[in-house]
Amino acid sequence: MSVLISASELNAVLDDVTVLDVRYQLGGPPGGEQFMLGHVPEAQYVDLDKALASEPGPRGRHPLPDPARFGAAMRWAGVFADLPVVVYDDWQGRAAARAWWLLRHHGHPDVRVLDGGWSAWVAAGGAVETGMRLPMRGDFEPGPGVLPVIEVDDVLGFAERAVLVDARNAERYRGDVEPVDPVAGHVPGAVNVPTGTNLRTDGTFRSPAEIAALYAASGVTDGAEVGVYCGSGVTAAHDVLALAHAGIDAALYPGSWSEWVADPSRPVATGSNP
Repeated sequence: MSVLISASELNAVLDDVTVLDVRYQLGGPPGGEQFMLGHVPEAQYVDLDKALASEPGPRGRHPLPDPARFGAAMRWAGVFADLPVVVYDDWQGRAAARAWWLLRHHGHPDVRVLDGGWSAWVAAGGAVETGMRLPMRGDFEPGPGVLPVIEVDDVLGFAERAVLVDARNAERYRGDVEPVDPVAGHVPGAVNVPTGTNLRTDGTFRSPAEIAALYAASGVTDGAEVGVYCGSGVTAAHDVLALAHAGIDAALYPGSWSEWVADPSRPVATGSNP
């Protein structure tokens, strides 16, 4: 099953799926306000900070949400266990990928990300609904997590035996700048594949072959074990989604850089790819 759906494909099945609007931008306008101004018909807004993450702390800026809290948010948004889900944002899939990952992690069998997000929907002439309607309460109950995750104590060992991908922009990976977290640099041994390189200029994902070639250049070859992290564990899911699009499984380090540097004893590297 594809992990992506085009705007035209979504339009054709709109009555048969649950649509979640996960618009979010770090430092940008509140997604809920944008949702009220216009969204895919019958979509429900999901707040990333409230539904797709726990409160910031030593586990990072966006720790994974408690399953009960996540499940309650999904049921409120109308997610059913046996109904396909489509998620979208206006951040080139970065927030939507987090929702996709969490739903798949907790056992939902059919979740896809709208390729190109809200911009693609509008560009395709999709209908726009404003305001908010009360959703039909869903029945989704999150099961135990099934997708691979990397715990903080296993990060260095993973980087030594496998391919650990840093999904942040190159300047943050190198340690040239760090606009969010208190320490600049990257996990020793990690390679850098920024989320932006997963995309074409129009914001849609590259083809599976292009994605595979992109990651192969950083060591993700056939049979390689792969893990991904970012600043707080959100945009890393974008790399996981891109790899899934190419047929490659990858683990997520949910705490990511914000958890890693919370302990000053953990080693930090700077500079370009090893």
